[in-house]
Amino acid sequence: MAIPLTRVGGGGTYGDAMEPPRPQRWLDPERDKLRIAFNHRPDRDTEEEYDRLRGLARAEAERRNDCFARSRQAYENGDGALAKDLSNRGKEHAAAMAEYNRRARDYIFRANNAPGLVADDTIDLHGLFVEEAKDILEERIKYAQANGQMHLHVIVGKGNHSVDRVQKLKPRVEQVCRDLGLQYSTEENEGRIYVNLQGGEAVPPPDVDPYDPYHGHGGHHHHHHQQQQQEEVDSIGGLISRCVGKLADYCVIM
Repeated sequence: MAIPLTRVGGGGTYGDAMEPPRPQRWLDPERDKLRIAFNHRPDRDTEEEYDRLRGLARAEAERRNDCFARSRQAYENGDGALAKDLSNRGKEHAAAMAEYNRRARDYIFRANNAPGLVADDTIDLHGLFVEEAKDILEERIKYAQANGQMHLHVIVGKGNHSVDRVQKLKPRVEQVCRDLGLQYSTEENEGRIYVNLQGGEAVPPPDVDPYDPYHGHGGHHHHHHQQQQQEEVDSIGGLISRCVGKLADYCVIM
């Protein structure tokens, strides 16, 4: 079952996440770097929740690594029982890390792609690990093709905030397109890729604002497309929540 937008990230052991963001302008130089994970200016609570989840995941990764390192040392010292115990504890921390990352992944995907924030022919991958972005994009393409969509704008960022200012998401997105036999091209905005979902040449339309949720649609179609976009986000959210993939230990934010 898809996770409602008002329950982003789910509940269970870790409790409820925040509601979708209410865009508002706020200035805080110390936290400015965190806004790059979002395609809009979120409220402070939303920003802090995303950062909290990624931080908890990193902490669990450190505990996992420490347990595995001590497990190897115990094994080399001939203490098999301790080695096994530490290995099991390391696996528990690994599972917790994956859960926190899953929640952060679902949270930011839904926050950045909620109806009313981006157009229905656009997907924003900001704030995702490279492999998270790959899994989500593949499902999004399948969904779009099954529903007769002709093209897709993929927002990947320009790499301004990544290590050495090198884009990480863009090469992975391009590889996904090649693997699926789809033609693509970088748009005028270098942080966005245009993908032809029908197998033809990738010729982007005249430059449009991907954050205008209704570009290309008349006013009387707004409600219909917002409802369609909500269903799309929920459908993809349900699919990616069932994906079991290898998650990186540290967040790649473009």
